[in-house]
Amino acid sequence: MCQLSEFVLMDTSIGCILLMVAAVYVVLQVFRFIFADADFTMLWAASFGKKPESQLRGRVVWITGASSGIGEELAYQLAQIGAQLVLSARRQNELERVKLECLGRSRLQEEDILVLPLDLLDRKSHEAKTSAVLKHFGKIDVLINNGGRSQRSLCLETNMEVYQALMELNFLGTVSITKHVLPHMVQRGMGTVTTVSSVVGIAGAPLATGYAASKHALQGFFNSLRIELADSPGITISTICPGPVQSQIVQNAFTEKLSKSVSQAGDQQHKMTTSRCVRLILCGLANRVKEMWIGQQPFLVFFYVWQYTPTLAWFVTGRLGQKRIKNFKAGLDADTAYFTKPKVA
Repeated sequence: MCQLSEFVLMDTSIGCILLMVAAVYVVLQVFRFIFADADFTMLWAASFGKKPESQLRGRVVWITGASSGIGEELAYQLAQIGAQLVLSARRQNELERVKLECLGRSRLQEEDILVLPLDLLDRKSHEAKTSAVLKHFGKIDVLINNGGRSQRSLCLETNMEVYQALMELNFLGTVSITKHVLPHMVQRGMGTVTTVSSVVGIAGAPLATGYAASKHALQGFFNSLRIELADSPGITISTICPGPVQSQIVQNAFTEKLSKSVSQAGDQQHKMTTSRCVRLILCGLANRVKEMWIGQQPFLVFFYVWQYTPTLAWFVTGRLGQKRIKNFKAGLDADTAYFTKPKVA
């Protein structure tokens, strides 16, 4: 009888210890999430996964939208790693500037960086552009679809031409480049196609109806393409969903008219730094992460809320969306609605 009691007490003690360990683990994960700037898979890849320095060195990486923002920072960090680069955007002078900076920051030689001006809207030229890359380097290991523009305008005030331009540029232009590069990767049996989507590729947001539609289209296209390529395990299709990042995306955004630019971009300092965003992207690429959620709080929690509790997500975004519109009308950066009270114009 005494031995039985001892066994019961021992089992109870072990159970209590396991329960305490589990509780501590949960508390640590909650604490970690509060200060996180990417989903748990991404954080694991950044801390314990394969390093970009070993996985991307010597790779041929084609970056669209490489003249500014995330694309420009991708070029700098990839150059420092030792990747060979194809830099594409419309403005050749800006691409040449980025190339010179890459050469100054790395051990790359002139021939390791190809400046290739590209207009995503000129889809008839994409076959020739792809051939130019293959002629110069002989292969394309990674395609980073980063080119595109955002939007800052209300639906009722926006011309249809703006919606058409957003879909032509962000969606069809990206699909066109991908379709020309993909056969080469399938033939080789390896390669990575990475596309910069957005948090609004998963959730909606006011002032970005057309932009969100184009990013939702990209999500659907590449999620379907990934399944189609299941018989090509060497090919990775990944999408990057960043929250607000410090870049020129607001300054370059479409407004209600094609001929009108954003009058005032507002303060961008509350957003994630471009360098941190790009470092996380490279860690995701090195570890073949299929979908990357990148963003500071409270944007990161939005991903999870939309994924697992959409009813709550509708309520929260509805409230915050009104603040976003008020900030926009007050001449502030719309995203400050998630951090500060909107000012009266």
